[in-house]
Amino acid sequence: MAESWEVLTLRGLASADERAQEFTGTLVIHRLGAAEPVESVQVTIKRSVLTELHDTLGRLLARSTGIARRQT
Repeated sequence: MAESWEVLTLRGLASADERAQEFTGTLVIHRLGAAEPVESVQVTIKRSVLTELHDTLGRLLARSTGIARRQT
């Protein structure tokens, strides 16, 4: 069976300039059920992946019952 990890945060996501196609940061994760501390992994994320996550998470949160929708 595959290991299960919990994503705790993504720290320091930054790029060299405003037109960058890649961003670097630190992914902080924890193995579910493990007593050991969290792991910090250096990651590079492409702009296209961040765009896809933005769209997907936006739709997910909009459908979530825990999020109040803003009136326009």
